[in-house]
Amino acid sequence: MTRGRRKFFRRTDCVTIFLVLLLGIVAGILVGLLGIGGGIVLVPAMVHILHMDQHLAQGTSLFILLPPIGLGALRQYWKAGNVDLHAGILCAVGMILGAYLGGKIAVPMSTQLLKGLFGGFLMFSAVLLWMKARPSQPAAASAVRREGGRA
Repeated sequence: MTRGRRKFFRRTDCVTIFLVLLLGIVAGILVGLLGIGGGIVLVPAMVHILHMDQHLAQGTSLFILLPPIGLGALRQYWKAGNVDLHAGILCAVGMILGAYLGGKIAVPMSTQLLKGLFGGFLMFSAVLLWMKARPSQPAAASAVRREGGRA
C-alpha cells in the first residue's frame, strides 16, 4: 500500500518553527551528552508537544537522525579514540537490515499498538536503568563490611 507523503507543516508559523528547531537542539545535546538514540527524545516530543501522529513521528525521527548522529557526535568520539570501527561496521550492517524489517512491521500496524510498543520499550528501558543505578546492597551493610564487621 503506497500512501502520499504526509506533512506536519501545513503552515509555517514562527512558533512552530522555533519549537521544532528547539526540539532538535535539545535532542542533539542529549544524544551527544548521554549517547542515547535521539528517537527516545524526539518521538515522544513530536507526539505530545507537536501533536504528530505516531507513525509520522517515528518516520520523521528516522529521517532526522541520519545525518546529525553520523556526523556530529561521532566526530567527537572518534577524535577521543572512543570508536570501535569493526564493531561499529558490523552493528551498522545489522541495524540496516533490522531497521528495514522493523519498518516493514511498523508501517501497517495500528497507531495505538505502535504507541503501546514504543511506550512499553521506554518503560522497560527506564526500569533497566533504574535497576542498574541502585546500589546492590544497603548502605549500612556495606559500611559494616568495610569496617571489618565493627558497627
